[in-house]
Amino acid sequence: MYAIGIHLLLELKDCNRKLLCDIDFLKNILLSAAKEAGATIIGESFHPFEPYGGVSGVVIIAESHLSIHTWPEYCYAAVDIFTCGNRLHPERAVALLIKELEARNPSILELKRGILDSTEPDEGK
Repeated sequence: MYAIGIHLLLELKDCNRKLLCDIDFLKNILLSAAKEAGATIIGESFHPFEPYGGVSGVVIIAESHLSIHTWPEYCYAAVDIFTCGNRLHPERAVALLIKELEARNPSILELKRGILDSTEPDEGK
């Protein structure tokens, strides 16, 4: 069996509340995480929310995406890291995000995406 990609779901609890409100910090750290994983960055979009100052953001990479949604009022961030292929190192992005967001209670769920019977793409069926 072959998986096209790996999707890591991060539950980052007990983070630094101030960092979860800082859109510039979050943008920079998500871009840094993509680079740390070895990804090819294509674009990004981030948006702040009121009244609590949460942020949602996504970094589009050639190999898929990284996204973050923060709830400062709960000191919580939900992060998705979806990478396709086998040349990236998403675990490096995970370590960076946990450290930089000062998550004292992180958990990670790994999903295999696109589980196929072969490693070859279907060329023209």
